[in-house]
Amino acid sequence: QVSMVETGGGSVQAGESLRLSCRMVARSSQTYCMAWFRQASGKEREGVASIDKDGVPTYAESVKGRFRISQDNTKRLLSLEMSSLEVEDPATYYCAADFSRYPPCGRRHWTDFRYWSQGTQVTDSS
Repeated sequence: QVSMVETGGGSVQAGESLRLSCRMVARSSQTYCMAWFRQASGKEREGVASIDKDGVPTYAESVKGRFRISQDNTKRLLSLEMSSLEVEDPATYYCAADFSRYPPCGRRHWTDFRYWSQGTQVTDSS
């Protein structure tokens, strides 16, 4: 039994910062890949950032230099620090995890993840 509990989200203006957190509750062993995805209204779900069991991150080009993914393996906590938010960033954000070794973490599609959070909204307050 695995659950992903997400916190954070909210209403922000362009240029502001926001932090999302996700706690995984599971009895299983270490995950091989954890990631953040987002889905804006009328658009497909897209990858934002991922991090493998060794802590190696991968970022979508659209967020490089602005977002930072991190994990605390002892607490099974995944975080996403978002800064310099842009008008394209508001969406519903999801955290995801998977225990399988393949495909490589930085190349996974959202269909390659088994466990998902409920999603949290990041909206534009301007």
